[in-house]
Amino acid sequence: MSAKSPGVRPSSVLAGFALLLVVVFVVAYGVGRQVGPVAPGLRPAGGGGASPGMDGHSMGGMR
Repeated sequence: MSAKSPGVRPSSVLAGFALLLVVVFVVAYGVGRQVGPVAPGLRPAGGGGASPGMDGHSMGGMR
């Protein structure tokens, strides 16, 4: 008995794996579209710039 089946080629295994990935991502995208945003109001109050929890304080010369 051989460990490998003679009819299975590596290219067909790779194509099956790629198809499985596409199906998983399509299902995840569809579920995400149905559920909607996780936190719709989660945006900086000043329109950007400061990270959450930083309160706009300067960090000196750090960039």
